[in-house]
Amino acid sequence: MIRCIAVDDEPLALEIIDDFVKRVPFIVLEQKFENAARALQYLQDHPVDLIFLDIKMPDITGIDFLHSLKNPPAVIFTTAFQEYAFKGFELDVVDYLLKPIPFERFLKAVSKVQEYLQVKEGKSGETEVVSDYIFVKTEYKIIKIDLEDILYVEALKDYVKIYTPQQKILTLRSLKSLEMKLPKDKFIRVHRSFLVSLNKISAVEKNTILIANQSIPISEGYRDKFYEMITRNS
Repeated sequence: MIRCIAVDDEPLALEIIDDFVKRVPFIVLEQKFENAARALQYLQDHPVDLIFLDIKMPDITGIDFLHSLKNPPAVIFTTAFQEYAFKGFELDVVDYLLKPIPFERFLKAVSKVQEYLQVKEGKSGETEVVSDYIFVKTEYKIIKIDLEDILYVEALKDYVKIYTPQQKILTLRSLKSLEMKLPKDKFIRVHRSFLVSLNKISAVEKNTILIANQSIPISEGYRDKFYEMITRNS
């Protein structure tokens, strides 16, 4: 069961979310908040799996609210303003719902959260990614990347750089969050700073992987899992 709260300064918006949640069997709404400060106080003692979070609120914006959380749960932004969609990608929220919210779109969003949490908890086996592409935000646009094109991914502080044969794509997100979106039978973490495509490995020598003439280190903490994967596919 997914435990959630809703934060919105509009009572009607909260009632709509409450009604939608009651129609979905795998999610429960624990509290509704018109005041963001009270929601922050509640979260200190009551951890949840998901927050429905309005962006434009009078006391604190949803973006500032999210930044204030040390270990934020999954977040679905709810807003009447289309221009915040890019910000949602940048902050790596699970989904973005534009008001007025249709129930079909709400159901799709919470189903995505369910899948996200299953991947995070390691319960979804090899069915965690059903599509063969991902979307990432870079500069002022969102780019679609086919998973088959990804060679490897490198972490650079708050950014990751995705390498394909055609281009290098820099996006503001963590390597861990990207790892969770990729199928575990095709991609594997080999270093705190590198995630590689198993299909693109041309050779392995000692503690180094060769992909597209680039040498990628295998660190001690990821070595056993990597060689186990290699052995299983030999």
